[in-house]
Amino acid sequence: MKVFKLGELFCGPGGIALGATNATIDNKDFKIVHEWANDYDEDTCETYRFNIAKHNPNSVICGDVRELDIEALSPISALAFGFPCNDFSVVGEQKGFDGKFGPLYTYGVRALKKFQPEWFFAENVGGLASANEGSALGKILLDLQDVGYRVYPHLYKFEQYGVPQARHRIIIIGIRNDLPYEFMPPSPEPYSHLDNTSKTAIENPPITSDALNNELTRQSANVVERLKHIKPGQNAFTADLPEELRLNVKGAKISQIYKRLDPKKPAYTVTGSGGGGTHMYHYEEPRALTNRERARLQTFPDTYFFKGTKESVRKQIGMAVPPMGAKIIFEAVLKTFAGIPYESVPCNIKL
Repeated sequence: MKVFKLGELFCGPGGIALGATNATIDNKDFKIVHEWANDYDEDTCETYRFNIAKHNPNSVICGDVRELDIEALSPISALAFGFPCNDFSVVGEQKGFDGKFGPLYTYGVRALKKFQPEWFFAENVGGLASANEGSALGKILLDLQDVGYRVYPHLYKFEQYGVPQARHRIIIIGIRNDLPYEFMPPSPEPYSHLDNTSKTAIENPPITSDALNNELTRQSANVVERLKHIKPGQNAFTADLPEELRLNVKGAKISQIYKRLDPKKPAYTVTGSGGGGTHMYHYEEPRALTNRERARLQTFPDTYFFKGTKESVRKQIGMAVPPMGAKIIFEAVLKTFAGIPYESVPCNIKL
């Protein structure tokens, strides 16, 4: 029996954990179970407790990772950390190591040093590759190697794995140096036949009227009118809008502003923002998506209940790792340890 006990830093609402605990391979002796998790946001921790750690709510420690007493945490054999991406995101200002959140990955390194788990899963945005003129990722990989791990960094385009959303993330799998296993990123090929259009994700099966986290967003008559003039796949700047509905924006025109989904394609990236026309907008109805619709684009099941206000839930969903994408990668890790072959591709990030 090989049960990996998973510890998580920056756990978010549980996308990584759901993917990990649902990961199954032909050898049923290999699986991943939740051991403990940490996040600084109370609503996020409540969501994680309710959905992942219902039987052991005390295993979710809510608080700043900089004040977390890792000496008091129980032993783990696997670690996941989706360290905060604010400073590495292409959407933000890209402060990288100079930003407030940049150095937080070092707490993941610290946990690896203390617990020496057999493997780890570290996640960040695709923009990490270009942060600090490209040196940020190199420094992070070196620090992970320095505490005794072989690292396998890969930029995953989750829409190629059946996720109904264009979401590009760097995932670093690390395997402890003394173990004889070599990880290869799973190939997207087995998922190429899946229907990952936004329309299918949102409508099939239909979302019930009493669905969790499915409240509509209040919109002004002006916004509704503007959306009626924007075709699916267009945004406020590419649509042919009447003068009175145009946005008076100087400088950068962000392509996501009042952008409506294209029903025949995966959605654009679900984010935590919502103000100023960044809610994500329905392809047919002139309205913002509900949180449940956004959760579907992130591949959370309809039974997954997000705790907190509508705004808090929107942020939680936007920050999460799609469980479906995480599950595929965790299953590749389990197969690596179980010696089960699978379709793979070479890492697309060079060390």
